[in-house]
Amino acid sequence: MIAICEIFKSIQGETTFAGFPSLFIRLSGCNLNCRWCDTPYARKTGITMTIDEILEKIQSAGWFHHITITGGEPLLQESTPKLINRLLEKNFSVQVETNGSLDISKIPRIARRIVDVKPPSSGEHNSFYVNNLHYLSNSDELKIPIADEHDFDFAKNFIEKHKSIFDNGITVNLTPVSGKMIPAALAKMMLNANIKARLNLQIHLHIWPNGEPKMLH
Repeated sequence: MIAICEIFKSIQGETTFAGFPSLFIRLSGCNLNCRWCDTPYARKTGITMTIDEILEKIQSAGWFHHITITGGEPLLQESTPKLINRLLEKNFSVQVETNGSLDISKIPRIARRIVDVKPPSSGEHNSFYVNNLHYLSNSDELKIPIADEHDFDFAKNFIEKHKSIFDNGITVNLTPVSGKMIPAALAKMMLNANIKARLNLQIHLHIWPNGEPKMLH
């Protein structure tokens, strides 16, 4: 059984898959409490579903490019790897968004891992499980939210410290925190610092500034 917050189809707003239709499976529960969390409602218990019920639910979604398993924090639930494997067996392309605090080696390697590194402004910047860096493959990505210059310095130092890992081709995304960091300001900082990272705009916020419509509730 898995605690589900919501299942819906929308446009992928982040990472190198941005712009593609994605089927989102948002799991309930989180072990962190970031100050600027944009999905605090996902901390609640949600609805309990079996994996078969989840598979049945998504049959009516129509075409989508990939499935995104997100949260909350999906790795808190023991059955999450089983869900991922079932989706992969159905030949779905799967990516898993995790807050970076838990061991990502539990995620099947054929799935893409999108791993957060929480910066100082989050209040959770000591949460990152550093061994996760050694589990990353070239298809995986890191995401560091940026709310201010202190966060940017943190990201710059983090990338430099682990330069040997990132030189292997892993994408590092710097995301301006909505309402905190102007994208143009972050872009200027990135260019001035010659930082080896990708500007990761949350395009769903630009498409739907008043809130995205979530099909397949």
